Amino acid sequence: MKELLLVRYGEIFLKGLNRPYFIRSLIRKIRYALRGTGSEVWIHDGRIFVRGFQDLEYVTDRVTRVFGVHSVCPAVEMPKEDFEALCAEGVRMTADLKGTFKVNARRSDKRYFMTSPAINAEMGGRILEANPELKVDIHNPDHVLNVEIRDQAYLYVKVIPAVGGMPVGTNGNATLLLSGGIDSPVAGWMIAKRGVQINAVHFHSYPYTSEQAKEKVLDLARKLSFSCCGIKVYIVPFTEIQLQIRDHCPEEYTTLIMRRFMMRIAERIAEKTGSGALITGESIGQVASQTMEALQTTDSVVSMPVFRPLIGFDKSEIIEIARKIDTYELSSLPYEDCCTIFTPKHPATRPRKEKVEEAEQALDAGPLIEAALDGTEVIQV
Repeated sequence: MKELLLVRYGEIFLKGLNRPYFIRSLIRKIRYALRGTGSEVWIHDGRIFVRGFQDLEYVTDRVTRVFGVHSVCPAVEMPKEDFEALCAEGVRMTADLKGTFKVNARRSDKRYFMTSPAINAEMGGRILEANPELKVDIHNPDHVLNVEIRDQAYLYVKVIPAVGGMPVGTNGNATLLLSGGIDSPVAGWMIAKRGVQINAVHFHSYPYTSEQAKEKVLDLARKLSFSCCGIKVYIVPFTEIQLQIRDHCPEEYTTLIMRRFMMRIAERIAEKTGSGALITGESIGQVASQTMEALQTTDSVVSMPVFRPLIGFDKSEIIEIARKIDTYELSSLPYEDCCTIFTPKHPATRPRKEKVEEAEQALDAGPLIEAALDGTEVIQV
């Protein structure tokens, strides 16, 4: 008898003739997640298995956070020929259960000497005899003992939910504008969940923003990087651009002009890294720079698509996801990012693009952008 994890995938099952490509990608990501654990990952007969690990709980935690995994099942592998041993293991696995149960047998080996209903009835009877705390309910049981008859027999009861989604990298690359706030890590996580490999751009305005603020962003990237199988973070020096905007542009437009510079720089980095889109954490109407008119004015300086997965979310919904992905506490640390400094008292909420463009004429944008790109630090997390 061997202990292993049975890994289930969900949406990949619908991919038809492309399914092998997605499964191979998922296996690579699971192997990446389990590097250093000594685990072996393989696929057989449409099932992904993990074995050879020392710490089941640790390995389970790592696998359930891989995008593309729908659920995992701690299981045992046994020779299928010894039905008495299978029944004994079924009794052992259900010994501590209470309530209702059923046995759910499936045979990919149709030559097996017992049918699925016969396995259900015989093993279920043995379990009932051994555990008087259980009753049979075949329609809505509290517990299901799954018995899969393949080249070996696999038994499991517990099904542990995972993050779902698609394997990272199967749907292209995108660049996330990552602040130290609550929203942008959630936005990046949501797009990455759809199979998009992300890198991140952070705008750092030292000394107005501290080294602690920078480390906070890197810690957020580390939280995301596990499910994303690694992230490169581009730390862009943004102080000089913000000072020039503050000193030469109308106050009501400073936030919008700052955002436009961020988008231009992020697009340049995205093009260098092979990204096909930008990702931001904006939610319509949440702040002055996130009205429909403001977003149109911001987007007009870039040509690539801008993904905003949170656009229709309210703050409580975003916080709920941030708690789920374990970024909320980090995002709530009181270290300012560049978006919170030099904030105008009365920002324009319904800006006219031509007025913003006119205000930008006071700046020599090209050299400012080139200097910021030249000073960019790249950190792999």
